[in-house]
Amino acid sequence: MEEQPKKKTIGFNIIKDDSTSGHGGFGVGALSLENMSPVFVDVTEGTAFVDMGAMHARSVVEKGIKFLPNKDEVPNGKPYWLVWVTIERMPQGAYYAGVTACEMTVDREIRRGYKLLPEHVNKMDKSLKRHIMVDHMDEPSKKVLGEFLKKHDAGMWEHSKDQLKKELLGE
Repeated sequence: MEEQPKKKTIGFNIIKDDSTSGHGGFGVGALSLENMSPVFVDVTEGTAFVDMGAMHARSVVEKGIKFLPNKDEVPNGKPYWLVWVTIERMPQGAYYAGVTACEMTVDREIRRGYKLLPEHVNKMDKSLKRHIMVDHMDEPSKKVLGEFLKKHDAGMWEHSKDQLKKELLGE
């Protein structure tokens, strides 16, 4: 029996260095994701945590769940916010430059969830482009996220835009 040749796969590349230096070929102009982290806010529990698996839709929240684009199909879903946090460096130090939140619900019992993939991709892009988009979050979740970011690194919180501090914690 003849062995089948393995198919070549093109994996998702995360460009870590300046892609415009050197060869100038594949990857030129690609956005770097190395300074981005996905933060989940568990609305029910009032907690926040980082799960890098969300970069590829493989977080603990998302594993084993079939996501549907219609919220009505997941009436008992547990609410979460997936927040894309981008960190930028400046002479004074690092700061939270882009923070954008996406809605998500998960019903473990029926293994279904709600999320709009285009929204998640667009919000990830907005975070990379240094936008703050958290005004649509519920107030308790904003506070949880704000306290989490502040506790994670008080210096980065201090260097962040006033808009972020005001929208999350009213500072």
